[in-house]
Amino acid sequence: MGRKEDNIKKATEVMHILPQIRNLCIAAHIDHGKTTLSDNLIAGAGMMSEDLAGKSRVLDFDEQESARGITINAASASMVHAVDGSDYLINLIDTPGHVDFGGDVTRAMRAVDGCFILACAVEGPMPQTETVVRQALKEKVKPVLFINKVDRLINELKVTPEDMLKRFEETIVKVNKLIRSFAPEGMEKKWQVSVMDGTVAFGSAYHNWGITIPYMKKSGVSMTQIFEYCNNEDQKTLAQKAPVHEVLLDMAVSKLPGPVEAQPYRIPNIWNGDLETPIGKAMISCDPDAELAMMITKIWMDPHAGEVAVGRIYSGSINQGESVYAIGAAKPERVQQVSMMVGGDRIPVPKVVAGNIAALTGIRSAAAGVTLSRNKDFTPFEAIRHYSDPVVTVAVEPKSMKDLPKFIDALRSLAKSDASLQISTNQETGEALLAGMGELHLEITVYRLEEEQNIKVKVSPPIVVYRESVEGTNRGHSFEGKSPNRHNRFMMECEPLSPEVVNALRDGQLGNGTVRTGDAKEVGRKFGELGMDKDKMRKIYAINGTNVLVNDTKGIQGLHETRELIIEAFNEVCKKGPVADEPVMGMMVRLVDAKLHEDAIHRGPAQTIPAVRNGIKGAMLRARTVMMEPMQRSHVSVPNDWLGQVTREITNRRGIIEDMPSEGEATTVIGTLPVAETFGFSNDIRAASQGRAVWNSENIGFEILPPQLFEKVVGEIRTRKGLKPDPNPESYYAE
Repeated sequence: MGRKEDNIKKATEVMHILPQIRNLCIAAHIDHGKTTLSDNLIAGAGMMSEDLAGKSRVLDFDEQESARGITINAASASMVHAVDGSDYLINLIDTPGHVDFGGDVTRAMRAVDGCFILACAVEGPMPQTETVVRQALKEKVKPVLFINKVDRLINELKVTPEDMLKRFEETIVKVNKLIRSFAPEGMEKKWQVSVMDGTVAFGSAYHNWGITIPYMKKSGVSMTQIFEYCNNEDQKTLAQKAPVHEVLLDMAVSKLPGPVEAQPYRIPNIWNGDLETPIGKAMISCDPDAELAMMITKIWMDPHAGEVAVGRIYSGSINQGESVYAIGAAKPERVQQVSMMVGGDRIPVPKVVAGNIAALTGIRSAAAGVTLSRNKDFTPFEAIRHYSDPVVTVAVEPKSMKDLPKFIDALRSLAKSDASLQISTNQETGEALLAGMGELHLEITVYRLEEEQNIKVKVSPPIVVYRESVEGTNRGHSFEGKSPNRHNRFMMECEPLSPEVVNALRDGQLGNGTVRTGDAKEVGRKFGELGMDKDKMRKIYAINGTNVLVNDTKGIQGLHETRELIIEAFNEVCKKGPVADEPVMGMMVRLVDAKLHEDAIHRGPAQTIPAVRNGIKGAMLRARTVMMEPMQRSHVSVPNDWLGQVTREITNRRGIIEDMPSEGEATTVIGTLPVAETFGFSNDIRAASQGRAVWNSENIGFEILPPQLFEKVVGEIRTRKGLKPDPNPESYYAE
């Protein structure tokens, strides 16, 4: 039996020993070495040749990943590592670093209990480092730190040992500051990373070595020796004395929690059911003999097996051949195959038990974020929320109408496999609007349609998705929306929500959808903690994204009978605002008075919905509707000789330079600019710097569109949507 086969055999055995399981991911800024490190960990466990480690990119098995040299999909691998004579099963997920694929990082965090945060020794923590730390801590995933590319500090930058230690200290301080900022209550100090307690490692994933204080004691390797080995270009010997896979997997086993330790504090964070019920207690204790509770975190397409659903099992077991419900689906589906994952390979097993990550085929109703159980009435897990919204859209349609049915099926599969992708389809024309996180995200999606699904498509130029909101209030000057029969009137007021409330809504802290009467008091309390009037917010009707609807009336007869219709009208406006039919964000709508016909037949959907919809739109215009444009923060590192050309590129795109820290012969230009101005930015930056600039970006939310651009942008959006160029005036909604 070969080493790989032996490892797989051990993995299937250790999977049942719950204290000896670790579910981990590797997360970092782009190009900080995640996939190279994954390769080395897998090679060290005997799952691939050590000679290929760092070069084969076994977890970048997607064709586009290999071609572009970046990770696009979160990929997983199971391996076995021995510590003190005991075998441990390590379920490892390699995650993307590019901002366009951050949704995959968010979903991966739901499946794991611990996380290796990578930071480049040269660059230090970068924007996406902050993002992945925040994503991990939001899911109560414990981090440890690996400072990678130490050899570059020594060999390229020629730093002294003192300077090197100072850089390490700066990186650790920055990461700990992030942990303090985002850690769950009670974990702020406990989860701090430290060199002395072995939660910080240093090394070079590319050259296959790493070190921690505990491993220094075990191996006898010192920092002085590391410096010498690197200076003498003898990192091969260093890799033999302190192999990175052994150092980090030892660290994972000793410093990161297994499912038995983690689920007691993670389950209350991701499941809103009753923890005192048998299933609640089973998930807390990670009971493999209890009822099945599994959450799907990833769907990927296998060319032979079709849709493969990958997810974490929190209680019970999943067995080949059994029937399970994807919660929300009408009927159960049969599990055709159960597997463990090794890169692009699936290793079939009869069953996988609680505490592990499994891959399933046959569950067509499954999608990222869906809960699986044998009980169709099982309370599903909390939705997985990514902090960024799609900001770029393209229109896509098949070149040949005969491909239309195939095209629609392909879009359905893409939407299931990529929860960050928003798709709306015109069933008659076949045109689809794909909304994604950026140009690259949509480019990859179109590639998959054409090359993997063999559907030739026409693609429009990219379109920026704006948002509508209000900058003022019409408090005390409510707008009256009238029903078509003139027998029902609704007085509406609008006002902006504070950034703190908007962020809490975006993070899902306050819920989403219709607020049940029994929950309104608790929801009001949460809004009160954010500085809002808790008594008023106890009368909340609904939450839609970052918008809220409040019933601020008193004693209106028959109003409760129209409650669902009022909410429906509110939801319609949230989808299409009054100015450009763009989505609405960051707004509170208050119903302050109403006059209803005494006969229910005269206040049905055809009367109530238009009245409320017009009332909200009119109130928005009265409160001064504004357009919100998505923004990005870009970091461009460029040799000083080309600094002027790069800054010009940013400022010419309505960008604002925030900072320009220098180091040696290079300067990093940090600036914010509108997403609408970023198309073609990468090519222009390369041209301006003769290919010497390195850049990356992060989405940072929305800002008010400058007033001088309002008319132009609104006109362009409305014309594109087939509307008259000028939006309707306030008087239009009063008719």
